[in-house]
Order: sequence, then C-alpha cells, then structure tokens
Amino acid sequence: MPKPHVVAQDLRGLVQLMSDGTVQRAPEPPASFQADTIADDDSGVEWKDVTWEPEMDLSARLYRPRHLGASNDARIPVMAYFHGAGGAAGFFCLGSGRWPGPHAWCLRLAAELPAVVVSFDYRLAPEHRLPAAQDDGASAMAWLKTHADPWLADAADFARVFVAGDSAGGNVAHHVAVRFGKTGLGPQVRLRGSVLVTPAVTGATRTRAEIECPHDDADVVDGYARLFLPDGATKDHPVVNLAGPEAPPLDAVPMAPVLVVAAERDVLRERHAQYARWMKEEWGKEVEYVELAGVGHGFLDDDAWSAQGDELVKLVRRFVVENMDSE
Repeated sequence: MPKPHVVAQDLRGLVQLMSDGTVQRAPEPPASFQADTIADDDSGVEWKDVTWEPEMDLSARLYRPRHLGASNDARIPVMAYFHGAGGAAGFFCLGSGRWPGPHAWCLRLAAELPAVVVSFDYRLAPEHRLPAAQDDGASAMAWLKTHADPWLADAADFARVFVAGDSAGGNVAHHVAVRFGKTGLGPQVRLRGSVLVTPAVTGATRTRAEIECPHDDADVVDGYARLFLPDGATKDHPVVNLAGPEAPPLDAVPMAPVLVVAAERDVLRERHAQYARWMKEEWGKEVEYVELAGVGHGFLDDDAWSAQGDELVKLVRRFVVENMDSE
C-alpha cells in the first residue's frame, strides 16, 4: 500500500490533511494545561475545567472572581468566550481555551469586568469542517442555559449574558448572536451584546489590503480555507463571508448590540470595517467599530497584558456596562 501523502495543508505545515483521510497536527503549546480548580493569586480569579460535550470530548474553562461563591448573593454578568488559534491565523483548525493566550485574556475579563467567563472549545477542521464550529457554538449556549455547573448557579446573572471571541471565535460569536437574537435562549436568559475581536471573515475577491500585503498573510488564510470550508464551497460561503453576496439578510433578526474590534496591522481589517458598516447601514443593527493601532491579527494571544490589551479590556468593560441592562 502506498504511503499516505499530504493533499492539503496550511503554509506553516501545522495542520496536514493526508491522502488516507487522516490529519497530522503539530503538538500543542507546552503551556497548555488542564485543571480541576486553581486560584490565580495575581488576578484574584479562580478557574476550573469541565466537559461540556462528553460525546465529542469538548471542554470549557470556567472563571469567576475568587470572592464570589455560594455564600455570596451577588450576581455578575456572564461572558461566553470562543477562542482563536493561538496567535496564528489558523482559522478553525487550531486552538483551545486551554492555550496560554485565551487563558490570560479570560483571566483579565473575569477580574476586570468583572464577569463569570465560560471559555468553550469547539470542534476543529479539517476533521470537522464548517459549520461544525458554529453548530458547537449554538450547542455551547444551550449548555450554558441549563446552568449546568454550580459555579454558574452561584455567581452568574443569566439576565446579562454576552458572547465574545477572537479570530475564528469572533466568527462563532457572530453566528451565536444571529441564531439566538436577544431572547432566543429563553425567558430567563438574555443575550445583551456580542464582542467580535478581529473575527475570521473571508471573501472570494481579495480586498486592497489583502492584495497589497507585503507578507504571506492572505496566502495563509487561503491555505486554511482549503482545510475548513465545506467541500465545494468558496470563500463567499455565508459561514465565513458574514456580509457577503451569499449571506442571508439579517434585517428581521432582533440582535443585541455588537462591538467589532479590528487591528491596524491585520490583513483582514478592511473586511472588518465592511462587515460593521453593512451590519449598521444595510441591516440596521447597533454596531460600534474600533480599530486598535499597532497590532495585527491574533494580538490577544500574543500578549493579553499589552497596552492594546489594556485598551481592549477597557472597551469591553464599557460596552458591557452600557448594555447589560439595555432593552
């Protein structure tokens, strides 16, 4: 029998689809770790891992300020978070909430909003092509709705739920916000807003930024697209071109406010601006668009404690405060 060979891969060779249908992956970062319960002394946050989808072995990492617990009647907002690809543009093919970048960012959100943060893993491509990740996002919110863990019951205010994500996770957050609207999670659970940080958005026709990019960033995106797109689909598929020619109109969807955060050095920044503009002007949604200077795609995973990380957490905190009681 001939030896399996590579039929598709990203440009970095981190994910390889072999001719026999198997997938070869680079090792996870050595700092990836799991835990039952750990208190982070510096941030004042405690966290633990749970399995939210046993059949697919999908985990979630739960965070809450350490002073909250069963003896405290206080309730704080909930932030459902979906990870990116660990600093690389590994859209939908790489990443975990257990990786150092998403973990550090979720510590900041829990401590500084403050909020109960639930960081969900989802199925990755090419083993599970899109829309598997988006379907998992919806299932994760259904799990959240059940208050399935005592930490949620003890501290979470389910009338003040936000959904967020960066890169591929930002794309998932968009689809969650569209699917459930403001009240689609039930009478006791209210989705108050979504935060999309450099969301994964593609298109069949390249933007000026993609054409003029001096690096291989646009080619990297194309390489991953061959791994995550549904068979036979183009980059205009509505699962990834969120406001493109094939995207269904959202005029009638009662969506909560949206914060879109772009990065000055991100090759996708023009797509983020186009998405925000289309959502606001064509579909009548309440959208705030902010571009952070001096950073590129995946900057949160590189350093959640940077000056831009400080700026972002202030933006998110203001957005949450302004919208957690909005109608």
